[in-house]
Amino acid sequence: MLRYALKRLLSLLISLAVASLVIFAVIEVAPGDPASFMLGINAQPETLAALRTELGLDVSKVQRYIAWVGGMMTGDFGTSYTYRTPVIDMVSGRLWVSLPLALYALALSTLIAFPAGIFAASRRGQAGDIGVMGATQLGVAVPNFWFAMILVLIFAINLRWFAAGGFVGWDKGFWAGLHGLTLPAIALALPQAAILARVMRSSLLDVLGEDFMRTARAKGLSARQALWRHGLRNALIPVLTIIGLQFSFLLAGSIIIEQVFYLPGLGRLVFQAISARDLIVVESVVMLLVFSVIMVNFLVDLAYAAVDPRLRSRT
Repeated sequence: MLRYALKRLLSLLISLAVASLVIFAVIEVAPGDPASFMLGINAQPETLAALRTELGLDVSKVQRYIAWVGGMMTGDFGTSYTYRTPVIDMVSGRLWVSLPLALYALALSTLIAFPAGIFAASRRGQAGDIGVMGATQLGVAVPNFWFAMILVLIFAINLRWFAAGGFVGWDKGFWAGLHGLTLPAIALALPQAAILARVMRSSLLDVLGEDFMRTARAKGLSARQALWRHGLRNALIPVLTIIGLQFSFLLAGSIIIEQVFYLPGLGRLVFQAISARDLIVVESVVMLLVFSVIMVNFLVDLAYAAVDPRLRSRT
C-alpha cells in the first residue's frame, strides 16, 4: 500500500508542476496590462512605469513565474494588484464559504443518491426503478441555477424560512452559517445527486450479474443480504470516481450559484479578479482549485486501493 501511495504522490507532484506552468502561461498571455487597466488610458508613461515596478510587472515572465511558485511553496501567494492585500488573506476568507458549501452539497448529494441508486437497482424494471430513473433524468436535465431560483422563490420569498441571499458568517454560530448555506447547497446537490444515483444503480446492476453474487445466493443469502454484504462494496469504485469529480466541481464550479445567492466565495472572487485584471489573484485561486482537484483524485486513488486490493498489485 505504501509503494502504491508513493507512486500516486509522485504523479500528483508532476501534475501540479505541469498545471502551474499551464495556468501561468494561459493567464499571462491574456490581453491587457493590469497597470494600464488600473490607471486608465490617459496615464502618464512615468506613472505607468512606476506602478509596473511596484506590482513587480517590470521583470521577465520567467522571473515572475519562479517568484510566484516559490512564494506559494512557502505560503506566500503574493499581493493583490487591486486591493493591495495579501492574496492568502482574500482566499482564506472566501474559502470558508466555498469549502463548507461544497462539503455540504456533496453530503446532501450522497445522502440522496445512495439510497435512490440502491433502491432502483434492487427493483430493476419495477415501478420504483422507473420512478427513480425519471426523477434523476429530470435532475440531470435541469440546470442548478434554475433549481436555485425556484428554491429562493418558494423557501425565501413565499415561506420566508431562509434568506434570499448573502451569508451571515460563521462568527454568528455554526448553525446560523449552515442555515445560510442550505439553499445554495441543495441547489448544487440536486443535479449531482441525480448523476450519482444513476451511476450507483448502473454499477450495482453490473455487480449483481457477477458469478460471485450468484454463488452468494446459492449459499443461502437472500437478495438483500447479498446486495449489502458483497454487492455494494464491489460497486463503489466507479461511484468513488464520480464523488471525487463532484467535489472538485462543487468547489471550483459554483460561481453561478454564488452569484445567485450573493455568496462571498472563491467563484465570485475569481470573477471579480478577472474583471479587474488582477492576475496574481486569478493565478493563485485557480492554482489552489487545481491543487484541490488533484488532491481529491489522489485520495480517490487511495480509496480505490482500500476498496479493491487487486489494484495495488497492478502498479
